[in-house]
Amino acid sequence: MLNLHISDMTCGHCVNAITQAVQAVAPGATLAFDLPTHHLQVNGATDHNVIEAAIRDAGYKPIRQN
Repeated sequence: MLNLHISDMTCGHCVNAITQAVQAVAPGATLAFDLPTHHLQVNGATDHNVIEAAIRDAGYKPIRQN
């Protein structure tokens, strides 16, 4: 499980863009978004660095949380 804080994730468009970016590199991953807290939980992805890089490439700034 990967927990991320993405402060610039604010709307449905952001959710769609991040979902597409993550699914492109980890097709089996499931994502749980909490827009009010800017939190994303990714399950089923093995390489967390690849997930974070994909989100950054989509234009967002993920910060890993424990």
